Amino acid sequence: MHTTELTKRHWLLILTLTLLTFVLGTSEFVIVGILTDISSSLHITNAKAGTLVSAFAITFAIATPLVMSATSHFPKRKWMLFLIGLFIILNALCVISTTYVMLLALRMMTAIVTGVLISLAMIVASENMPIAKRGLAISFVFGGFTLANVIGVPIGTVIAERYDWNATFLLTTLLGAIAFLASFFILPTMHSPFRSSMRDQFSLLTHPRILMAFFIPSLGFGATYAVYTYLVPILKGMEAPSGSISWILFGYGFISIFSNILAGKIASYNAIGRLRFVFLVQAVVLISLYWTTDNFIFGLVNISLMSLMAILLTTSTQLYLIDLAGIYQPKATGLAASLMPVASNVGIAFGSALGGIVYHKGNLMSVTWVGGLIAILASLLTFLSHRLDQKQKQAA
Repeated sequence: MHTTELTKRHWLLILTLTLLTFVLGTSEFVIVGILTDISSSLHITNAKAGTLVSAFAITFAIATPLVMSATSHFPKRKWMLFLIGLFIILNALCVISTTYVMLLALRMMTAIVTGVLISLAMIVASENMPIAKRGLAISFVFGGFTLANVIGVPIGTVIAERYDWNATFLLTTLLGAIAFLASFFILPTMHSPFRSSMRDQFSLLTHPRILMAFFIPSLGFGATYAVYTYLVPILKGMEAPSGSISWILFGYGFISIFSNILAGKIASYNAIGRLRFVFLVQAVVLISLYWTTDNFIFGLVNISLMSLMAILLTTSTQLYLIDLAGIYQPKATGLAASLMPVASNVGIAFGSALGGIVYHKGNLMSVTWVGGLIAILASLLTFLSHRLDQKQKQAA
C-alpha cells in the first residue's frame, strides 16, 4: 500500500476485527466467571470444571497451527465467514448443553474455530494496512481480548448469576451474530497465497532459540492462569459478597487495559531484558496472595497487582518471535506471528491444569505458590535468552 495514513475503510476493518476478537475472547474467558455455576449445575467439582479451561487451551494450541497450515490456500473472506457461522452454532449448542461431556466437546470444537479466527484476524489486519500502521492495527485487534475481560466476562457473569450459566452462551451466540454481520459487510476479498508445505512451516520450530522464545510467554501466562482460573473460588473464600464478584472481575479486566499500555512501553526498548525482572515481580505478586487474601482489602489490592502484571509480556514476546523467525526461517514469519496466541494457550492449559491438580489435592490457596514458581521459571528462561542475544550481538 502506498498510503501511510489510515482511511475510513481501514478503521472500519480494524474495528470489525477488534469486535471479532472481543467476541472470541468473551467466549473463551467467560468460563472463569461462571465456573462455580457450571460445577454446581452439572454436579462436578470446581477442579473438574476447570478442565473446561485447560481443554480449550490445549485444543487451541495443538489445532491452530495445523489447521492454519492445511487451509492456507483457502479464500480468507469466505473461510472467516464460515468459521464465524460455525462459532455461532457451537455457542448456540452450549446454551442447551446438559452434560459435562457435551459441554467439553463443544468447547474443544469452539477452541479450534477460535484459534484459526484469531490468526486470520491478525493476518488480515497486517496485510490490509499501510506498513507504518500495521503495529497500531494489530494492537487494536489484540485490544479486543482486553475488552472481553473488561466488559464481556463481567456481563456474562451477571447473566449467569441472574439466570443460569447456559444463558451466558446465549450472549456469546448473539455477539457472534453481530460479528458475522459486521464481517460480511467489511471484510475485503483477499487473494490467498499458494499452499505452503507444512514441513517448511514447522521447520521453524526445530530452532532451539524459537522454542525458548515460545516457552517464555507460555510460562508467563501459565503463572497467571494457575491462579486466575480459580479466582472466583478464591474471592468466595475471601467472603466477597456474591453480588460483588462480577464487579471485581470487571475491575480486574479494567486494570488489564493499563497492563496492555505498559506492555507497549516495555517493548519499546530492550524488551527481553526488561521482561527478566517483570517476571520476578510477577512471582512476588502471585505468592503474596497466599497471605494477603486473609484480609479482603489487602487481597483486592494484591489481585489488582496480579491483573497489572498479567499481560505485560504480550507485545514484547510477539515482536521477539517474529524477529527471531526473520533470522532463522524468514519464510515462516507467518507461523511465527501465530505462535504468540498458541504459546499463551499452552500456558493457560498448563497453568490451569497444574493449578487444578494442586487445588484438588490440597489447599486452594496453594495455587498462588504454583503461579509464583512458574513466573520464576519464566524469568530464568528470559535471562538465558537475553544472555544468548547479547553473545550473538557481540559475535556479530
